[in-house]
Amino acid sequence: MKDLMDKKDNILIFGGSGFLGVELLKVLDADGYKNITILSRDEGKLIETKQDFPHINIITGDVSDRFEVHQAMRGQDCIFHLAAFKHVGLAQTFSRECIKTNVMGSFNILESSREFKPKFIITTSTDKAAKINGVYGATKYLVEELFTQYSKCNPETLYRVVRYGNVLYSTGSVLCKWKKLIVENRQITITDPEATRFFWTVEEAVNLIFECLEKASSSNPYCPAMRSMRMGDLLEAMILKYSDGKRPPIRTIGLQDGENKHERILKGSPSSEEVDKFSVSEIMELI
Repeated sequence: MKDLMDKKDNILIFGGSGFLGVELLKVLDADGYKNITILSRDEGKLIETKQDFPHINIITGDVSDRFEVHQAMRGQDCIFHLAAFKHVGLAQTFSRECIKTNVMGSFNILESSREFKPKFIITTSTDKAAKINGVYGATKYLVEELFTQYSKCNPETLYRVVRYGNVLYSTGSVLCKWKKLIVENRQITITDPEATRFFWTVEEAVNLIFECLEKASSSNPYCPAMRSMRMGDLLEAMILKYSDGKRPPIRTIGLQDGENKHERILKGSPSSEEVDKFSVSEIMELI
């Protein structure tokens, strides 16, 4: 990262008021970067983020709007593209909106990069792009392919992709829903206790972004070695940690449209069922 970024660089974060964007801001702020602009369509979160980081510039906008993206990218040196429609279930229902944000939004950013030629553009992808079984994973796979194509037509900019699994307590995460229901001792639904998922803390997710900038040599997805969790173990850990001794009722509903029982980081790599798994006690430390 030190070779790519200078303290005087202008930094733009698409989706900068989101869960991952705010954590990235914390790291950049602590490292002394001051010329930071964030773009988000959530006005409330933009204002909150500005209050927490008074020196940043904020822009209300949507990555699916080509004009807004083009205006935001003018004069920027470093681009972090974190804006995404990422709820698997909603992506199945609202596929148009998911495609607009993930595919067309990325296309707008990449098109503008041909004119403005920033030092780098880095985006985050998902294990669901390796084993596609729904709209969300398909859109992220297309974004990865777009990054590869633009890396060939614009060698003056580095195009980088980080691919990992689920981030604990990210916006829309089942952990947020479960924790609230456990505290209120209300019924909890789980798709499949035997399903497994790769999980990552938000701090690890941001660190991996910088690791990718330092170590990746191409636009191919940069992937960490990850451990996984059984969803039943995750739920058990949350009940043990957050209940007041009462065990809430649990209903199993089966996998939903667009979901895999087990995930895979890379095609041909071990699945989330095959890798080392966190124990219940280890999960309790993470959550």
